[in-house]
Amino acid sequence: MTDTAPAPGRHRAPLPPARPAPPPISGGSRSDSPYAPQGARTSTPASHGARAVKPRDSFFDNAKYLAIVLVAMGHAWEPLRGDSRTAAALYMTVYAFHMPAFIVISGYFSRSFDASPGRVRRLVTGIAVPYVLFEVAYTLFKRTAGDDPTYPISLLDPWYLTWFLIALFVWRLTTPLWKIVRWPLPLALAIAALASASPDIGDDLDLQRVLQFLPFFVLGLVLKPEHFKLVRRREARLLALPVFAAALAFAYWAAPHMSAAWFYRRDSAQELAAPGWSGVVMTLAMFGCSVALVACFFAWVPGRKLWFTALGAGTLYGYLLHGFLAKGSRFGDWYEADWPHTPLGQIAVTLAAGAVITVLCTPPVQRVFRFAMEPKMEWAFKPQAGTSAGASSGMSAGASPGTGRRRRAAC
Repeated sequence: MTDTAPAPGRHRAPLPPARPAPPPISGGSRSDSPYAPQGARTSTPASHGARAVKPRDSFFDNAKYLAIVLVAMGHAWEPLRGDSRTAAALYMTVYAFHMPAFIVISGYFSRSFDASPGRVRRLVTGIAVPYVLFEVAYTLFKRTAGDDPTYPISLLDPWYLTWFLIALFVWRLTTPLWKIVRWPLPLALAIAALASASPDIGDDLDLQRVLQFLPFFVLGLVLKPEHFKLVRRREARLLALPVFAAALAFAYWAAPHMSAAWFYRRDSAQELAAPGWSGVVMTLAMFGCSVALVACFFAWVPGRKLWFTALGAGTLYGYLLHGFLAKGSRFGDWYEADWPHTPLGQIAVTLAAGAVITVLCTPPVQRVFRFAMEPKMEWAFKPQAGTSAGASSGMSAGASPGTGRRRRAAC
């Protein structure tokens, strides 16, 4: 078309002043990672259809790191419980909330799971494949270091820490169901209570743990950001102190009278030499206690970036790798000496566990073991329509600031 000049005596209407372009909108999507929250890259303008995503939330990275430190310390305290009532009380208190805290976070960051091909692919490469690799690795370790050469390799019976991977795989697959039911948390609690009174469930896929820990995952699914803001208020921090003190005092009293196996949630009540109805009561009571302690734990988790914040992206590595040292200490009779059972020895063991798990969460360790925990496996999947092989792996959803690689954590 040819432009025409305005007619004489007429004037064009003045154009409105140009408005500045709106700032780029950060993607509000949650992490797609199969593990606990991953955060994402620092927000950048979207271009060519790329999705700009929010920066990592230091609060959740801090929570994951502190929780994994408690996991390692709990494993270090286990052989000390028989000699120290204090160690037994600390052990029971920590076991009441450290895995529930991980599972709540995992559920919270699973809200975006919709069983789409990309997310299912990441579920396979990020959970199923590491489960297979580490189940085999742990079995071979038990055969050699544990002096049990005939111990069978079984992908249906998770050994030691690998139960969490298979549980997370099942929970994540059921996420669409929990999104559509009317009362997800009461339903999950009912399932957990029935499981605790059902000894015939068996050991396949550690279904007792899958079902008894299920309410914490569903709780994470139904939580909203304002709930986390609520427990981080000053009033909540002050209230957390007497609650933790009361929990420690109760654990100190209960240590000689109560089996810590209740906190593992791997057995039915009957398998713990208790009547079936007590499983229902204990499930509901322990859920309430665990949620209260998880809230107290979150209340004291720092929200700002600290020296250990970046380590929260590597907690899966620390979780799975420290198991070889934890079991190795039993196989090698490290606790047979007298000094670990002295007060100074117990303090030294605790600090050593914290130091080891910290090292195992660092980036150099992640680089070495990424092939097993974050395999890309483009060769195993069809390319997704409209995306390259690299984009379909969901890099941006779980990348850390300043890198193009995903960082995942488990627990």
